[in-house]
Amino acid sequence: MTLQMWIKDRAIHGYPTFSIEDVREAGMYTSDQIMKNELNRLCSNKVIANVYRGFYVIIPVHYVLRGSVPAPYYIDQLMAYLDKSYYVCMLSAAELLGVAHQRPQQFSVMTTYPRRQLVTTRNVTIDWFYREKLPEDALVIKNTETGTIRISNPLLTAADLVQNQQHVGGLSRVATILEELSEQIDIDSQLPALIPYVKTVAWQRLGFLLENIIEDKETADKLYKQLRSSSSRMVYKPLSTSAEDNPSKRDRRWKLNINVQIETDDI
Repeated sequence: MTLQMWIKDRAIHGYPTFSIEDVREAGMYTSDQIMKNELNRLCSNKVIANVYRGFYVIIPVHYVLRGSVPAPYYIDQLMAYLDKSYYVCMLSAAELLGVAHQRPQQFSVMTTYPRRQLVTTRNVTIDWFYREKLPEDALVIKNTETGTIRISNPLLTAADLVQNQQHVGGLSRVATILEELSEQIDIDSQLPALIPYVKTVAWQRLGFLLENIIEDKETADKLYKQLRSSSSRMVYKPLSTSAEDNPSKRDRRWKLNINVQIETDDI
């Protein structure tokens, strides 16, 4: 059996990915170099895509013209190969939750340390983010073409966006996404599992956005009440992490120094 026939057989039987170890175990080659040359040739011919060192995706017909496969197609299998827990986060999670915004150029994945290098396949880049431990009870399972993926629930998505505001284009963009995402946030059911995993200042900033920019006072009030009843202690922090701190203008409820003007955009 040739490598291409072996790949076709895997695809037919519902296995859209494989590793270089899988090819070795199939026993088709006596030389590693010949095997790697053939893998490279099939990558050049857009039969497969090398999305991580030693890990390949079989390119379906409908993605051949792109020459690459979108990350949701294989991310669950890749993370299983890496033996790493994960969830799709931030802009990528918001998109999968149905929030309309500009398609992110990078696919964001939260995982645990140690750090990994970026995974790039032509027009697909996976951007890694890290936590010591993942909030498993705050994750949602979504169906994909090849199975399922794990994504952050609406509140965790919002918290991650606020906590990584500089990475996603600042608080104005976060607020724009939050206008739609807030409809899916349920503080009472979603917050308790997240208190140990999210910094208090992120909740302060999120609460301020909900109350003063999104004008969702009901959700903001619930968040404030839960924070007050928890062991979280709010102290004055700057609203934006990308501007100089300015304590001359303060929000006393959320204990924030308002050092930036926030405006939402039309989606």
